Amino acid sequence: MPAGSTRDEKINLTKKKLILAEAIEARFGAKVSRDELTPADLAYVVAPADLLEVCRILHDEEPFQFEMLQDVCGVDYLDYGHAEWDTRQATSAGFSRGAHRGDSFSRQRLAETRLQPLGRYAVVYQLLSVTRNQRVRLKTYCANDEQPQLESVLGVWASADWYEREAFDLFGIVFVGHPDLRRILTDYGFIGHPFRKDFPLVGNVEMRYDPDKGRVVYEPVSIEPRTLIPKTIRDDNRYTEDLKDGDNA
Repeated sequence: MPAGSTRDEKINLTKKKLILAEAIEARFGAKVSRDELTPADLAYVVAPADLLEVCRILHDEEPFQFEMLQDVCGVDYLDYGHAEWDTRQATSAGFSRGAHRGDSFSRQRLAETRLQPLGRYAVVYQLLSVTRNQRVRLKTYCANDEQPQLESVLGVWASADWYEREAFDLFGIVFVGHPDLRRILTDYGFIGHPFRKDFPLVGNVEMRYDPDKGRVVYEPVSIEPRTLIPKTIRDDNRYTEDLKDGDNA
């Protein structure tokens, strides 16, 4: 491989991304806006009312030809920007992240968060143009936080079928127009949506085999939730590197 070819490839990829960005912004105008939450990627936010139109154009028209929908995922921005405790003086590993919410530090961090989501729930679409070897990400926010719903893009990309079912199952986002919107990962009769931020970590029910009844039974969860505290990082002369075992006896 010639010297400098990797650098040239990166430059060419950057140029392609800029050309694609200009084409998208010229075609859609105010219907799309750059996603400030992911500035390093080519990602756009589109209003729910414009979602289907934008998707069809990106799929059909010559400058884009995004014929493949690689993924659809839900996002729950509940408590976005909150920090449950100040970990600047504690490790980021080795202890549970569970903590009491709503303390003064959490409220301060939320107020300091510069980028605010447009709603609690969002859906992200990862698009690939095999023809042009290009990628773009779309994001749209559900207008209603209590009953999140969006139009299904199944009529544009057939691969949206199971992806939308997964987002419905895990986040409770309803995709209007989906012909078979039902749970796909959780069990029959499952209550709630486990990827929502307010879903309890231990769940609501547990299952076990009952030998007397000869079948699996569901019962209220028996795990007792615990709130842990971060590991304390001590800073005094007992922990200096020059001290050895027995030196302070």
